[in-house]
Amino acid sequence: MPDVRIDRIRSELAQRLSADAVRWDEDTLREHSHDWWMIAQLRLLRGDLTARPACVVSPADTAQVSHLLAYANERGIAVIPFGAGSGVCGSVLPSDGQIVVDLRRMNQVLELNETALTVRVQPGMMGPAFEAALNARGYSMRHFPQSIDLSTVGGWVATRAAGQFSTRYGSIEDLLLALEVVLPDGRVVRTRVGPRSATGPDLRQIFLGSEGTLGILTELTFRIVPLPESRVGRSVSFATFDAGLDAIHEFMRVGWRPPVVRLYDAIESARHFPEASTGSNCLLIVISEGPAALTAVEIDGCSAACAKHGGTDAGEAPAAHWLEHRNEVAGFEPFLKKGFVLDTIEVATTWDRIHDLYREVVAAIQTVPGVVLASGHSSHSYAQGTNIYFTFAARPDDPAQAEPTYFACWDKAMEATLRAGGTIAHHHGIGRVRRHWLAAEIGATGVDTLRALKRALDPNNIMNPGALLPE
Repeated sequence: MPDVRIDRIRSELAQRLSADAVRWDEDTLREHSHDWWMIAQLRLLRGDLTARPACVVSPADTAQVSHLLAYANERGIAVIPFGAGSGVCGSVLPSDGQIVVDLRRMNQVLELNETALTVRVQPGMMGPAFEAALNARGYSMRHFPQSIDLSTVGGWVATRAAGQFSTRYGSIEDLLLALEVVLPDGRVVRTRVGPRSATGPDLRQIFLGSEGTLGILTELTFRIVPLPESRVGRSVSFATFDAGLDAIHEFMRVGWRPPVVRLYDAIESARHFPEASTGSNCLLIVISEGPAALTAVEIDGCSAACAKHGGTDAGEAPAAHWLEHRNEVAGFEPFLKKGFVLDTIEVATTWDRIHDLYREVVAAIQTVPGVVLASGHSSHSYAQGTNIYFTFAARPDDPAQAEPTYFACWDKAMEATLRAGGTIAHHHGIGRVRRHWLAAEIGATGVDTLRALKRALDPNNIMNPGALLPE
């Protein structure tokens, strides 16, 4: 029996926007019913992910986004912003009858200012196309999330992403200069571009990492840099993960900022760099870029710090291998079909707590029945601390225990991270997988503050309900 309400939504939106902007064929609805969260992939494989949005809307410009949100707000229809669906925490999981807004039609570089070193771009532009457009003019943003081939620039802002070269250039919050966002009632907020401003609280920070719960981003202005003149890569072997962390701490503390600083524990060193692994050593990849005079001195400074902590030169090959293969990621499906559940969990803490955090999280995950792997690497470092990007895999004896086993691994990791004084999320966001741990980090008053902001901007709760905020 046809759903009259859904038919009305489709026809009214097609009339208000345009017929080619609104789609509801089964393939389109299915494609937009989830992101790359492992639980969504598991349910999809089992045939359990059956909810479908009413339609998928592909707006052409800010005006159409405004018309769409005003319409949805008046009628109390939930709206789910969608970049390219590459998120891994369950931020995109629409229920029946909701509207998904696919922003990939808004995919143009609008302005590149070579004097001010800024670029203004629409949110639906895919990462490779964006970087290629900048490179063609001799520039780059140097923001390279591992998902760059699968993600949009708007998604980077919505999830508060960090890229692989962030140790020098910063994460997305450091690169974002200005934005335009459509609020849930259709009004438009636009901030001004400048090197800095002291005009009260920073409106950019409200929408950074908001995961589509407060509005829809429609324009973004980022910092850019000229393409680097030189790049030098080195690899260093350490007897222990602790020694490698201490070396990173030392060269970050004195002011060296190589864009890439990645330390792999023994398990991950053997998996990623078998030719350089002894089975027990831990490999550090350091890559510097910029003026040739800078890269030479920076690599020497980092190498000296590594030698002080027992590091030995492992040559250039592992760094070159990482550069070539850094975005190759296997999908979940082959593992799920064999009965495994797996995921990555990225957390962070300060240097005085990092050793305990690494050990405690690995040990905690290993207590879950069925776990066959728990490992980690550091991939984003700062003068104050670093992150650890954990990987786990488990194979429960009973396939019916797949989801409970998966969530048990997450629970153990979150508990251990909080005990060690870390943050539960470094760069993948909150989504649905972390939302019930948010209060444990920012406190009940912190959650109440976010809820008050949500009520003020979205009193009808139409924007991506279920993501970010705990129920």
